[in-house]
Amino acid sequence: MRATALRSTALALLLVSTALAAKQPGPDLGAKPPSPATVAAQTRVKATLPAEDGRDAEFAQRGFIATRSDPIIRDAKGKLVWNLDAYNWITGPAPATVNPSLWREVGILRHHGLFKVTDGVWQVRGFDASNMTILAGKTGWIIIDPLTTRETAAAALELVNQQLGARPVVAVIYSHSHADHFGGVRGIVSEADVKAGKVQIIAPAKFIEETASENVLAGGAMGRRANYQFGVFLQPGPQGQMGSGIGMGVAAGEITLIEPTDTVSKTGEARTVDGVTLEFQIVSGSEAPSELNVYIAAPRVFLSAEMSTCSLHNILTPRGAKVRDTHAWAGFLDEALQLYGSRSDAVISSHCWPRFGNGEVTGMLASQRDNYAFLHDQTVRRMNQGQTPAEIAEGLVQPPELAGQWFNHGYYGTYSHNSKAVYQFYLGWYDGNPANLNPWPPQDRAKRYVGALGGAKKVIALAKKAMAEGDYRWSSELLNHVVFADPANLEARALLADSYEQQGYQAESAIWRNQFLSAARDLRQSYKPGGGTNTQSQDLIAAVPTQLLMDSAATRYDPARLTWPRIDINIELTDRDEVVGIQAGKTVLIARVGQPVAKPAVVLKGPRRLILGLLFLKLPLAQLQAAGLKVEGDPDAIAALQAALDPVPAGFTIVEP
Repeated sequence: MRATALRSTALALLLVSTALAAKQPGPDLGAKPPSPATVAAQTRVKATLPAEDGRDAEFAQRGFIATRSDPIIRDAKGKLVWNLDAYNWITGPAPATVNPSLWREVGILRHHGLFKVTDGVWQVRGFDASNMTILAGKTGWIIIDPLTTRETAAAALELVNQQLGARPVVAVIYSHSHADHFGGVRGIVSEADVKAGKVQIIAPAKFIEETASENVLAGGAMGRRANYQFGVFLQPGPQGQMGSGIGMGVAAGEITLIEPTDTVSKTGEARTVDGVTLEFQIVSGSEAPSELNVYIAAPRVFLSAEMSTCSLHNILTPRGAKVRDTHAWAGFLDEALQLYGSRSDAVISSHCWPRFGNGEVTGMLASQRDNYAFLHDQTVRRMNQGQTPAEIAEGLVQPPELAGQWFNHGYYGTYSHNSKAVYQFYLGWYDGNPANLNPWPPQDRAKRYVGALGGAKKVIALAKKAMAEGDYRWSSELLNHVVFADPANLEARALLADSYEQQGYQAESAIWRNQFLSAARDLRQSYKPGGGTNTQSQDLIAAVPTQLLMDSAATRYDPARLTWPRIDINIELTDRDEVVGIQAGKTVLIARVGQPVAKPAVVLKGPRRLILGLLFLKLPLAQLQAAGLKVEGDPDAIAALQAALDPVPAGFTIVEP
């Protein structure tokens, strides 16, 4: 499903030329209003929603102190990074283009600024997809989760210092290994102060390894899919992006990282940080493979990072990640209830708004525990009865006792895709039916389906009938086959975009909405590689262990392009006192840190940034030599290795071949 920029441009030209050659208007590629079926669906949803008691709206605005006078946050070059007022239009009743439950959720999430939780505890919310939590120590600030980017984090800390009095940051806590919880660290502290011992950085065990695994090894594919999940190319609006379900959009600034100076590995471990007693709960394997929660003893506040938020979360995110352990997740919530429930007067998280009062704390933890436990147990029960992932997803319905709480709704994760993730956790991708063991790939399958159904015109006619009846799931399946059989079929592309769009309008999950509407956008405009979300920042790559980076390079190695029988190379990283031995052969590339090869064809000596330029950016050897890279031996070996490495992925098509 990969496409080059040239191929995308050619397709775009073909779409235009086909319409011109026909000497008649092409299909309408603009956004469409809600269909009668969508209007009816929104009306049905509204009738099933819990009664509105105003608690969430009050909790979300309680303790408001101030926000930035200038809503626009820019980077050093003046580029827009974040607009605090991007969602100010969300007022009044929901339009028919937005699920009424999602409209309510985002209307509450959109509030931004500095909020007091209780004495000594504040949060900056709405400055990014995540929240920054601020604790007052004896001499400075303790920051939990410094947002996603340098720029938004700096703006958040500036607001804190303006409103509460300027103090140094003396400690940073990363709650887990996702970029929106560490990426802004260089906006609030310097690496020099960390190395000098002026700032400590605390994280859960295996934080760096899991960060590298997710954002470097699989970062190319995840970044492209994240553009769909978060609607990166969509404009906020009633027919566009409606946040992410647990936050707003994704900031466009620089993702940074400074390695932790201290790690926590066991639940119950405590630290006294600048006079503040903190107790940690390790919940790795729930929302992230490396994650902790923080109990702040004196003010009786429990920070449940992403284990409990204002929405059902993802067991497996649509952008892709390691599948999560739902059984363990429910267990961690029960453990938190037992350890901290009776000792807490507020529960806060790294997304969404707090809940205040001991009854609210215990009620939320217990209800969300039951939500994940029900999802897990009933999926496994059905699985053991022989039901397939699709059958389970279709039949598993959230009970009213759980659906009656707004925070259990699927604004982010859904019962549908989460039940499939539970199935995958235990049984993998295969549903046991041999018809699905070795199917044709999408394009070949599509051509066979379209041919079997009598050709594209007949399939399109069937799809139009389904759309007229409001059966957008079936129309999308039919039209998807036509588009994969013939991507230049303008009518099929336009209709498929319309079908996806109506499903986006109806979705309660913000990320389902984003994916449907992003797909419609790509079909109407033709995808062009580049831009969007990229978690593979230079700072992140520079911070991860060398062995993991070498392993990442191996995943881009195409042995069929190697013109030598074998290449042995030694690399001496002069700034890290590391030696890497590389063996590239006819099947694999193997790199070993600390184990040089015996008879290298060439030896490279230089700082790691130049080696990264060689292996990741594929910069010309002469350019790197001019920058200080030393080469001893046959430079043709380097050229041969570079030729066998794929470039760092820039993107690929999703809704067309």
